[in-house]
Amino acid sequence: MSDFKSINPFTNQTIAEYPTLNSAQLKAALDQNQSAYNDYTQRSLGEKNAALHRLAAIMKDEKTQAAKLLAVEMGKPIQQGIAEIEKCAWVCHYYAEKAEELLTPKATKTDAKSSYVRYAPQGAVLMIMPWNFPFWQVFRVAAPAAALGNSLLLKHAPNVQGCAELIEEWFQKADFPAHYLKNLPIPTGLVEECIAHEHVCGVSVTGSTRAGSAVASTAGKHLKKTVLELGGSNPLIVFQNADLDYAVKKAVQGRFQNTGQSCIAAKRLIIHENIAEEFTQKLKAEIEQLKIENPLNPDAYLGPMARVDLAEELEKQYDKSIEAGAIAEVPARRDAAHFTPALLSGVQPGMPAFDEETFGPLACITSFSSTRQALELAQHTPYGLGASIFCQNPTDFESLIEQLPDGAVFFNDFVKSDPRLPFGGTKNSGYGHELAHEGIYEFANIQTVYVA
Repeated sequence: MSDFKSINPFTNQTIAEYPTLNSAQLKAALDQNQSAYNDYTQRSLGEKNAALHRLAAIMKDEKTQAAKLLAVEMGKPIQQGIAEIEKCAWVCHYYAEKAEELLTPKATKTDAKSSYVRYAPQGAVLMIMPWNFPFWQVFRVAAPAAALGNSLLLKHAPNVQGCAELIEEWFQKADFPAHYLKNLPIPTGLVEECIAHEHVCGVSVTGSTRAGSAVASTAGKHLKKTVLELGGSNPLIVFQNADLDYAVKKAVQGRFQNTGQSCIAAKRLIIHENIAEEFTQKLKAEIEQLKIENPLNPDAYLGPMARVDLAEELEKQYDKSIEAGAIAEVPARRDAAHFTPALLSGVQPGMPAFDEETFGPLACITSFSSTRQALELAQHTPYGLGASIFCQNPTDFESLIEQLPDGAVFFNDFVKSDPRLPFGGTKNSGYGHELAHEGIYEFANIQTVYVA
């Protein structure tokens, strides 16, 4: 049995080790969670909603402690960590307040005396979650599942096991049944055994396209539903008539928040050729002000990348893109997991910085001459998570929406998630939805009732 390690990416020092479960321990944990599910289904909707409100209150009280854990486990600047916890509390409050409306049976007139649709839980949702938003990625699945009545199993990324344990602790403090959210520190080799368990009704995966495909294949073999939130290479298109200073500000936020380690980051900046030089110089000036700092510093905006191997991969993409002709407007430097914020211009299809997902503090500029070319460049990707369009005229924006088949299209802002709106992608970015009313129904038994 091997251990998972948490390594502080700012110091590169191991801060904790966590033993993994073996097959027998996993089975015992799954049995405990099934018992908790049985207890939870006996609670009224009001009791479930009250538990979600308690959970949100606990997170608000402990947000600074949790943010410090984020800082040392994966390098998130502490103020961004606090904001992440606050957003988790928000999604819990949202579903506690909306559950009655969303779960009330819906009558439909048919030939029957009575016919309606009801929404029922089915068992446990296995959450296979990543390290970049260790709390938010979990809670945007967990909150609707808890409101519906499913129980929760968490297989978190190996490097954020402290966050995983804290999440489990929060559910216990909020008076959910013991083992209702069960943290499962299991190696990849035990994932299929977990999916195959009769208690597991579905799997929600946030991660790489390769990981999502592998899990979906396994889940399909066992006829288990999946929701996949995978990679992205979001275009941010800036037209000639856009407010340039505003677009630059949003591009910096959209690309460098969480040190650029976000599936919905603005990874490809597609700029009209008439403003490309001015945009580049303004963006360059902003990026040159960004510095890697200790993420525990209250004023830090940029921290280290979460792991050394992730920084090494980004460095390879950067170097190969320069070899292919990209221009280093702000050169990158790497030291262990420290990757300085960088800017490439002249990025074209065929370069790794354009063709691949770049997961870190690297902004890439590509110019276009016509609306048609902008759309072709935007769609020149296997991903379909989100896109942003910056221009002055909302009518122009509306005319472009149907030509962008991504899961989200934002006007004059970078793509972000909101509990009130469904979140999901197309193509290699996955399928299914989290959040809003779509999220609560993904793992529900949508049951038709017909009374003759």
